[in-house]
Amino acid sequence: MVRLQKFLAAAGVASRRKAEELIRQGKVTVNGRRAVLGTKVQPHKDIVKVEGKVVAPEEKVYLILYKPRGVVTTRRDPQGRQTVMDLIGNIGAVVHPVGRLDYDTEGLLLLTNDGDLTYKLTHPRFEIDKTYQVLVKGQPTEEDLESIRQGLLLEDGWTAPARVSLLKGGRGKSWLEMTIHEGRNRQVRRMWAKLGYPVLKLRRTKFAFLTLGRLKPGDYRHLTRTEVKKLQALVR
Repeated sequence: MVRLQKFLAAAGVASRRKAEELIRQGKVTVNGRRAVLGTKVQPHKDIVKVEGKVVAPEEKVYLILYKPRGVVTTRRDPQGRQTVMDLIGNIGAVVHPVGRLDYDTEGLLLLTNDGDLTYKLTHPRFEIDKTYQVLVKGQPTEEDLESIRQGLLLEDGWTAPARVSLLKGGRGKSWLEMTIHEGRNRQVRRMWAKLGYPVLKLRRTKFAFLTLGRLKPGDYRHLTRTEVKKLQALVR
């Protein structure tokens, strides 16, 4: 059995907080009886209704998208820019990005309608690794790399230690590989800017154990059952 608000969130009705409000307002019934906070239900057995409409468990969908540069990681954009939702089209489910990649960043982005898994994958407690290839202006020294490894003081506090290595350099530019487990806004760009190396290009190549594989910018694929179970095991 699961808590009613968790069931409603998983079914795509609303966030847990909004689902709690619906329950408090008396808009939710279970087997014909008005529900209260704390009510638990058995999915596929109990009849749950919100404002008189039956709510059925939503089939879980898990996608890997290769987000191109110049695409917004939101469901809708008030400025009319292309969003990641435009890239996947109608897949028969309402999915949401797991974390964000900024407008100028490309690479691996997960999308799902599994709210619980999204919450855990983005929660700092689970320290899920994200790996990036970074092109910076200039040639960072070993001392600079060690600063990244130890953590930097940004305007929103110290960053956690990161893994970083130089891939290649020359002509005033350097390619690096960097792995972090935090999810601060524009964190990678801000870390290198702190050291005086503007980021020219940024691509996420790995999320936990998942990689882009043969995906090209704008392409996506569904995760396999094995991949989903492995993700769930990481945050169990």
